[in-house]
Amino acid sequence: MALVISACLIVAGIIHLLPLPGVLGADWLNRLYGVAPGDPDMLIMMRHRALLFGVLGAVMIGAAFRPEWQGLAVAAGLVSAAGFLALAWQTGGYSPSIGRVVAADLLAVAALCAAAVMLAWC
Repeated sequence: MALVISACLIVAGIIHLLPLPGVLGADWLNRLYGVAPGDPDMLIMMRHRALLFGVLGAVMIGAAFRPEWQGLAVAAGLVSAAGFLALAWQTGGYSPSIGRVVAADLLAVAALCAAAVMLAWC
């Protein structure tokens, strides 16, 4: 069961690492999301968002090898991915690029829910 929990954390961690190249600037954000923030304030916020996702992804992958981190990593990952899904659902009308993020976050939520159930049984 420990290997499956680790695998779930690695899957969710990789999904959270995918936006990390957005730290490199507007061109990367455009490739990732189909948006090019023209406003410097928005560019800073989007780049910072990419950085935070990188940190969270690294923590989840680290937790795959550090059982004492797993509960917190699963909780943080679920807040992140499920929160994004709730915002996307509430807002609606998003682009196909954001639709890909929604699909990836659905996978992350499924993996993290599976990990949470297994952690609860251990």
